[in-house]
Amino acid sequence: MADLSIRPGLIPTMQRRLVFHRTPGKSRACVFLACASVVGVATLGVAPFARADVVAYLVNVHVRPGYNFPNAQAALDYGYGICDKVSQGRPFPQLMGDVKADFNTSDEYQASYLISQAVNELCPAMIWQLRNSAAHYRPPPDS
Repeated sequence: MADLSIRPGLIPTMQRRLVFHRTPGKSRACVFLACASVVGVATLGVAPFARADVVAYLVNVHVRPGYNFPNAQAALDYGYGICDKVSQGRPFPQLMGDVKADFNTSDEYQASYLISQAVNELCPAMIWQLRNSAAHYRPPPDS
């Protein structure tokens, strides 16, 4: 059988071994590296990256009836044109007016659908700019 009793002289010896001797330069370097790694991980977790999805845009817009784009490239060109207008800061009511005029429609849903699909799928980095512009949008009374 093993002797599991605590010997009286053992505890002070173990306590002396647990004392850490810090070197000022090394501890500062360790703290700096720990902080840098935490900031790096936090930055990666906060900064999502947005990717354009051309296929999703084409499926949702070119195939959908009502827009009648002659081909996929025309649909993409129109969508990228919307992205350019949003990036230039054009207000949402003006974007809606442009789309409704281009497609000769008064349908608010059709115009807003095309704008949201273009921004969500082709230039997702502009989503917040579009949302801020459209925050208090109200359709004109005649529609």
